Amino acid sequence: MTNVKVTERVRTIEYAIRDVIVHARQVAKTGKKIFYLNIGDPVAFDFDTPTHIKQALIKAVEEGQNAYSASEGLPELRQAISDKEKRVNRVDISAENVIVTTGISEGIQMVMAALINAGDEILLPGPTYPPYISYAQFFGGKPVTYETVEENRWQPNTDDLRGKISKKTRGIAIINPNNPCGALYEEKVVKQIVDLAGEYDLPILSDEIYDQIIYEKRFVSTAYLAKDVPVVGLNGFSKAYLMTGWRLGYLYFHDQNGELQELKQCIEKEARIRLCANTPVQKAGVAALNGPQDHVKKTVEKLRQRRDFSWKRLNEIEGISCAKPEGAFYVFPKIHQIGSRWKVDSEFAIELLKETGVLFVHGSGFDPVYGAGHVRGVILPPIETLEQAFSEVERFMKKK
Repeated sequence: MTNVKVTERVRTIEYAIRDVIVHARQVAKTGKKIFYLNIGDPVAFDFDTPTHIKQALIKAVEEGQNAYSASEGLPELRQAISDKEKRVNRVDISAENVIVTTGISEGIQMVMAALINAGDEILLPGPTYPPYISYAQFFGGKPVTYETVEENRWQPNTDDLRGKISKKTRGIAIINPNNPCGALYEEKVVKQIVDLAGEYDLPILSDEIYDQIIYEKRFVSTAYLAKDVPVVGLNGFSKAYLMTGWRLGYLYFHDQNGELQELKQCIEKEARIRLCANTPVQKAGVAALNGPQDHVKKTVEKLRQRRDFSWKRLNEIEGISCAKPEGAFYVFPKIHQIGSRWKVDSEFAIELLKETGVLFVHGSGFDPVYGAGHVRGVILPPIETLEQAFSEVERFMKKK
């Protein structure tokens, strides 16, 4: 009999956002209605990919744009990304400093593979988007989370960040607007992180996938503030352009002094060994960036109403408190009886699912330190659905 041994790096992979679906499937078999509040996919609800983007994909396929494309991405898409970053985020990068990826997740994988050796450390906001933790560990590194302060709208604690920089640190990640908290980092806080990176000669990884999903204040890109501090930007089309299943993202290198050149060249090598991103979808990406943008404002307005409802409704439930999200489309409420009524947040989430059908993601899946005691939910469903789900949560919380 063949003795097949899998590697430890694969055996230990976790992705809480999708791992919880295993439990939901079991509950669904009983006939209970499931409220899927776990995955940030607007297209799974009542948001739709804009027509001109769909038509561009169909046209590309019908006109024969179906061959492999350049590993770094179609030149016209890289230029459109360069133009978008300047137009939307005031970031001046050349098309040559853009690499197109199969979703932002591939970009995270590529950067981590190029930066992290065994024993190296990467600083991440706590809580954080789980693939940053998983990929750092996959390549033998150690993810180190720095504190973000719930009582201060989940703003980063830069003193804590400074105290966690070591000789093993290879970079500082910023996720802004933040997943899972919905925090929008203040410009002065981002500038403090940039200054720290400059002081310690570290690159910044700046995840800005929600850059256009902002409710009141203005988003300021890290690269805009960075000046001569090197920044690897990560972004994509899933959220603002409602192209989740299309899997299209990008990296860019903001690099005034040429400090990222070797990193860029090595990531280009990674891009080559996976050949290229989907060619027809890249054509649609050009249409997304260069075509009408009015859907973005409509999407944000619809989300703002759902954000306002969700935030207010959750804070009405005894035993729950929730900071007000200022960007993205998540809520990250604190469950005050975790540690007493429930031992850990995953126990709460599974019990809630089994009794009510409401599917949240346990907060420790986003960081066992700063995410613990919370759950993450999406605000994407219509208000009527959100009301049903939160009423179930309230009924559950009242149950002794």
